[in-house]
Amino acid sequence: MHRPKVLALILAGGAGSRLEVLTAERAKPVMPFGGTYRLIDFALSNCMHSRINDVWVIEQYELHSLNEHLANGRPWDLDRTYGGLQVLPPFEADDKRKPEDNPKSGGFASGNADAIYRHRRLIQEFAPDLLIVLSADHIYKLDFRDVIEHHLKTQAGVTVVTTKVPKAEASRFGNVIAGDDGIITEFAYKPDTPISDTVTTEVFVYTTRLLFEQLDNLSDDANGEASLRDFGHQLLPSLVKGKHAVEFRLEGYWRDVGTLESYWQAHQDLLADKPAIELDDAKWNICTFGAPRVPARIHETARITNSMISQGCVVRGTVRDSVLARGVHVEAGAIIERSIILDDCRIEADAHISHAVIDIGVRIGKRARIGAKPAKDEVTDEDLTIIGAEAIISPETIVTTGARIQPRADTSG
Repeated sequence: MHRPKVLALILAGGAGSRLEVLTAERAKPVMPFGGTYRLIDFALSNCMHSRINDVWVIEQYELHSLNEHLANGRPWDLDRTYGGLQVLPPFEADDKRKPEDNPKSGGFASGNADAIYRHRRLIQEFAPDLLIVLSADHIYKLDFRDVIEHHLKTQAGVTVVTTKVPKAEASRFGNVIAGDDGIITEFAYKPDTPISDTVTTEVFVYTTRLLFEQLDNLSDDANGEASLRDFGHQLLPSLVKGKHAVEFRLEGYWRDVGTLESYWQAHQDLLADKPAIELDDAKWNICTFGAPRVPARIHETARITNSMISQGCVVRGTVRDSVLARGVHVEAGAIIERSIILDDCRIEADAHISHAVIDIGVRIGKRARIGAKPAKDEVTDEDLTIIGAEAIISPETIVTTGARIQPRADTSG
């Protein structure tokens, strides 16, 4: 039996503007998550456990921060002499090459479909039978071998991994309607009024030959690849129209963390009595890059309830319903509730932080007040207070609910 040649392509080039100050100076795929991990770790770990040996990462925005974390693929057993991890940064096309040999390659992409098309020469030289295309900002576990098997069985052009979400949230995603045979009959990309509560997870398996036939045709019709933009604008509608698209339902946990609200809520999910996703499952562990630190130190004055405390933390104050990343110091009298505190922050005595995301290396002065509990149970972006990396909040400063403090800001000035 012929074993298809498989290439996984992780799309990690987006600017992540919906995370506002948190991605002002870093690529969204390396946003910290769960105290220890980065967002891209989930796609890479799923590839590792699925025995996908060739994984390429398309980069664009703030790629230096991403490359530092990728560490040549070592944490995911992808640092190999042959195959393994390869990064695809933006590049300048060779103007001497004949246009018919390599039309409109290189440059900066305007969407995920466009990004693939700009790198088509490298992909086609590798000659995979199947292309697994993944986003780098979703929290989930999935054995891609199951999706590949389904794809081969149905002889589809594209297999779209789908999941159910509350219909009120479906307008953020591609909406899918499929028949009993799994063939997708309707698709709407981020519609104002959702047509379904079944959405795409941004995990796709493409038959490579058909994918590039479609991209070539769409590019020719549109007079240039820049108008290809995202999959949902032209590519998927074209494949659905031709009855080439089938769905594969993901029944387990999946969350897009591309907004402040969803990023905060995903951390609250980790604090549930029975978390929907287990990060330290020995059978499907999430791997990451980073130097180990000493165990957290909890002093006798500390009061910690329903929280995650990472390595290197020193806690003397009160922490409730919160996630503390590595190296956070919380002095006596300080209170942190329903917040995410990222690496190496210093929370001084009697400061109070509520419903906030505090980025790496921030210093919160004594008796400062950051955010507040919302009036309603449902938390939105406007209810969250965000402090950018390495900012200094001077003692007794009040940062109001919903405020955004830029990286390295100093409120004492």
